[in-house]
Amino acid sequence: MRRREFIAGLGGVAAWPVVARAREMPRIAVLLNFTERSGQPLLAVLLQELRRLRWVDGETAHIDIRWGAGDPERIRKGIAELLALAPDIIVTTSTPPTTMFREATRTIPIVFGSIVDPVGSGLVESLSQPGGNVTGFTNYEYSIGPKWLELLKEIAPTIRNVGILRDPTNVAEIGMLGAIETAGPQFGVEFRPVDTRTVAEIERSIAAVARGGHGGLIITSGNGPAVTHRDRILALAATLKLPAVYSDRGFIPEGGLASYGPDRADQYRRVAGYVDRILKGEKPAELPVQAPTKFLTAINLKTAKALGIDVPHSLLARADEVIE
Repeated sequence: MRRREFIAGLGGVAAWPVVARAREMPRIAVLLNFTERSGQPLLAVLLQELRRLRWVDGETAHIDIRWGAGDPERIRKGIAELLALAPDIIVTTSTPPTTMFREATRTIPIVFGSIVDPVGSGLVESLSQPGGNVTGFTNYEYSIGPKWLELLKEIAPTIRNVGILRDPTNVAEIGMLGAIETAGPQFGVEFRPVDTRTVAEIERSIAAVARGGHGGLIITSGNGPAVTHRDRILALAATLKLPAVYSDRGFIPEGGLASYGPDRADQYRRVAGYVDRILKGEKPAELPVQAPTKFLTAINLKTAKALGIDVPHSLLARADEVIE
């Protein structure tokens, strides 16, 4: 992504200390690494909670919003535009844009909404004492990977060949892939990594999973490109009759079979709380990185029927959301 050239080209904008930018209202920069369609519900939650905390765009704060959509060039452009506005605080999500923001500024506070391994990614020194100017909320621990596999096998017990859709540019996905693969022998499955950088990669690899027979899919956590190519992934899973488990509940109303993951709305309400605390004087270095407190299971029975799957009653009974 030519990070050195990008950072050098900012001309020092990002290095301006917050205290040097006196103005009547603080400026909150938001870059969400989703498409606008998939990210609007989370943005609405964030803005609603900021409003409850009395940070209202145009009244008590300036709130500038950009979308990453899992596209490296769009992320780079959005970061440059937001930093040029000299924000007082930055809200972002996923590892790649958070890393780029941190490389561009060590003074402007950064709050991330969903990162798998911020310590391993070098964004914070520790979860309890982040140090520096970055803090926020994790969306998973690596231990969730085997839970996705367990859910997939519970829905479709005959699965033996599993494609794992991952973003190869996200370093945290290496650990997630390893955690899932470690659980493979326990469930009697073999794995095929599916990179999601391009539609051609996705189509080729998912077709190979289907040809192997008894196939299924897991769509992992920090996967911005999978969100970008959501419609194609859902269409392939349906056409090739592949049961799939998603880390993001947002796939399920659109036709995904099942998901297990944190309550993202709760995550972004908590993000707004950190923004409020930092704007009132607390330091991100002293605000601990927090893990999710709520996890949700969602099942789409219409999709299950189309795939010829009878979802176990025990699973339906404990699901938080069932789409008929």
